[in-house]
Formats: sequence, C-alpha cells, structure tokens
Amino acid sequence: MAAALSAQGWDVVGFLGRHDDLTHATDGVDVLLIATPDDVIASVAASVLPCAGTTVAHLSGSLGIDVLAPHPVRATIHPLVPLPNATVGASRLTGGVTFAVSGAPAARTIVESLGGRLVEVADVDRAAYHAAACIAANHVVALLGQVERVAAVAGLDLEAFLPLTRAAVEDVATLGPRQALTGPAVRGDWATLSRHLDALPAGERPGYQAGAALAIKLATDSAPAAV
Repeated sequence: MAAALSAQGWDVVGFLGRHDDLTHATDGVDVLLIATPDDVIASVAASVLPCAGTTVAHLSGSLGIDVLAPHPVRATIHPLVPLPNATVGASRLTGGVTFAVSGAPAARTIVESLGGRLVEVADVDRAAYHAAACIAANHVVALLGQVERVAAVAGLDLEAFLPLTRAAVEDVATLGPRQALTGPAVRGDWATLSRHLDALPAGERPGYQAGAALAIKLATDSAPAAV
C-alpha cells in the first residue's frame, strides 16, 4: 500500500512495527493506516493518542470502524485483491481493483487516487463480505492445492489442470455460476462421485465431499421447478 500510494504522489512518512512506541503515531500525518492482523487492530488503535486532524484507518475486510475507537475520524479501506508480496501488491492496487470502504472521506480519496472502484459495505455486513472474499480467493487457492496433491496420485502436475480452472472462471464471469457448472454433480452421476472417493487418499476425501456438496447445492438450488 505504501508503494502504491507513493507512486500516486502521496508522501509516505514512515512505518511503525510491533516493537515501536505507537503513542504519537498520528502526529504530523493526515492519515494513519493500520495494517495488522485483525485480532490486534483494536489494541493497536487504542495505543495511539487521538488527533482531531488525523484519519485513522484500517485495511481489514471483516471489521468496521468501531474497532478504531477512541479516534474521532475513522475509516476502513479493504482492497478486494490478493496481495502475495509487496511488488505484485503495489501493481495490483493501482490496477482498477475494487475497494470496500466506510467511514471518513479520506478512504474515498485514497481509493480514487489509486484508480480503484469504490463499494460501500456497512459494518453489519462486513463479516459476510469478507467471508465471500476469502471463498473467492483463499479457498480457491486451497482447492488448487488439493488439485496438485490429487493430480500427483495420477502422475500429473498442477499445470495440466490450470487451463481447466481458467476456463471455468471465465465461464462464471460470462454465464454465471449455475450455467457454468459442469461435471458429475450437475449430471447426477452419483456412481462417478463414488468412484472418485474410492480413488482418493483418505485425507483428501473430506475436502472432495465438501466441494461435491457445494456443486450439488448449486445445481439443485438453481434447477427450474418441475411442472
């Protein structure tokens, strides 16, 4: 975030880490960004003396502005994009991605300067919003980790299956999840699903069953009503 903002003309005056004194972190800055694990945002914010002229913002997707008490000017800024490292992250943050914001106007100013797309997410909805974000990215990555392990059982590598994944995601973007769904679950090929389970190592079966259950739910919940 610092690199992305700096590239857009923001003056990034410095960083404070877990072993630094945070008492006067708001001194002389327009915006203080808290970029810590969610569980410590409240305690970090509480350790900083409030300043009427400084917006204190966090980058969490799951939390609202209440965790930033007692600061009078508060905001949330959550980039809806994976940031696996600083170089890739800085590039993606200026690539027109979506940011979920709430609170003080500084959040909008930051996102607009990065060329991002703004969406407002109410505090009461942030946990559900962030759960969807984790499913969209983290869970997909974890599933591809399972693909890599199961493919190895058949003597193949992950690369052989990535075009399948890319095509499926493109189909979702074009057709929507239900129309993009293919495979044995949507066809009702229960014997095929059973053979899959028999072929899998025991440790991989719960993950596969969870995925199959989601596919069946998508297929059945979206199926047209019988006449």
